[in-house]
Amino acid sequence: MIALNEVGFLPKAKKQAVCFSQGHYALKNQNGDVIKQLAATEFGEDPLSLDNCYCLDFSDIDMEGTYQIEETDSGDKSCTFIIGRNVYDEVMRSLLKSFYYQRCGVALEETYAGKFHHACCHTGLAKELYSDVKREVSGGWHDAGDFGKYITPAAVAVSHLLWGYELFAEKMPKEFHIPESQNGIDDLLNEVRVELEWMLKMQREDGAVYHKLTSFVHSDFVMPQEDLQEFLLFPVSTLATADFCGVMAQASIAYRAVDEVFADKMYEAAKRAYVWMREHEELIWEKNPQGCNTGEYDDTVDVDERFFAACELFYAGRKRNDQVVAETVILEYAKKLEELNAADVLTGEDAGKLFTGLGWREVSGLGAIRLLYEKGEGLEEELFQKVRTEFMKTSDSYIALSKENAYGLAMSPEDFWWGSNMFVTNRGIVLAFASYISGDETYQKVAESHLDYILGKNALNISYVTGAGEHAFSHPHNRVTEADGIEETIPGYISGGPNKTPCDEKAVWLIRKGTPPMKCYVDMWECYSLNEITIYWNSSLILMMLFLM
Repeated sequence: MIALNEVGFLPKAKKQAVCFSQGHYALKNQNGDVIKQLAATEFGEDPLSLDNCYCLDFSDIDMEGTYQIEETDSGDKSCTFIIGRNVYDEVMRSLLKSFYYQRCGVALEETYAGKFHHACCHTGLAKELYSDVKREVSGGWHDAGDFGKYITPAAVAVSHLLWGYELFAEKMPKEFHIPESQNGIDDLLNEVRVELEWMLKMQREDGAVYHKLTSFVHSDFVMPQEDLQEFLLFPVSTLATADFCGVMAQASIAYRAVDEVFADKMYEAAKRAYVWMREHEELIWEKNPQGCNTGEYDDTVDVDERFFAACELFYAGRKRNDQVVAETVILEYAKKLEELNAADVLTGEDAGKLFTGLGWREVSGLGAIRLLYEKGEGLEEELFQKVRTEFMKTSDSYIALSKENAYGLAMSPEDFWWGSNMFVTNRGIVLAFASYISGDETYQKVAESHLDYILGKNALNISYVTGAGEHAFSHPHNRVTEADGIEETIPGYISGGPNKTPCDEKAVWLIRKGTPPMKCYVDMWECYSLNEITIYWNSSLILMMLFLM
């Protein structure tokens, strides 16, 4: 087996493959001509796969074209791949279009959805869980393979996408064939607005934000229009309110040039959320009631959410000469995060680290990116340098970690949990942003290995994006793709990826104990702890790719 990025490489990118024998390898063009003999450099036993690995490097080849690597003694061949300036354009379009396929409360018309069209879904009023109050909260995106909608992951997904637009609008396709195309606004903003409009409906009059909108239990595997369960509004939380505040402030910056009225609406919503958040400094969040099995999106710390909110609203206010957030508030939350980190309270991506969390549970990195992007303008230099130092410290630790495995990943064996591919892409973002602010390409090159892994350079020789590559996974845990009766899978979804502690019945049965972490994966729709899809995994991959394109 010869594992590499099955989609291909940009001409100036690092280009590497992993193989499993010394052998004699040749890089060939589409005519079968040998372009270069490749030396297999032994790495030794890889701790993530427990394979004895060899590395092939052909980074010096930058001529555009279609290629393949062959082991000339055995005839073993890699998949074909492309070297080209536009090699990722089609993948990017499909990743962006995936959010359209997640739309809720509207019909997906055949004109835009093609064979994946379906009728309107989930348009009824939703009832508060513990009262008879009903609200109109339709719209937005289904969060994952289920039909629920959750504020904290929604905020993270939107933030990723808005950063992609703010930093790299010129790299994004202006249109990706959705109903709003050709309205004079880039389709990224058109699509994200669908989610923002829904999020605005989730805010109460006092500024607080409902945590989630789901049925009491997950639906069966049916099409969305066939799910007739009542949607419920689950109690407000400080987690949801702070994340809402942060992303609405961020969006008010992005949309101001294209729709000032909408931007103002989001800015005012962010301010109301901020006031409620500051009036409720204790963590407010409730577990699911007994019998409810929809996603909890639980957390025991909301300081990182508050930090994100304060950073974004601080700079959104500065751009409007309306200083709502005092500098001391950002400093207050930054110090609390330091204290929690020192006490080993932070979990997940932020465990032992600071200001780099980009997932739904740890979002301090979203606040840090804003602060670093703005170069700390308006803040004390000491705070800016503290955040920058910690961000670069974590990035350096990722560089060191990447040298410990054959795949160049900033991942340890312990990092392969549910949604491990989000760890891969989020750490790729951290590395790429470190390169962006420091000018040091070393971080960028390691980030490139993270994209290569997602698109096929891994121990299973599989691309974790539907429709991307010869060995792309094709059975996501997603109600729509299993219930639609169409053999082909909707393109542009990233899988959750390997999980060394699977918890669904099928995966527990199929994956033997002791299986190396990178190999704890099965492409089956039943395996939700391995193969589900989510909006915030897709958004993370999109942002990482934009840094690397």
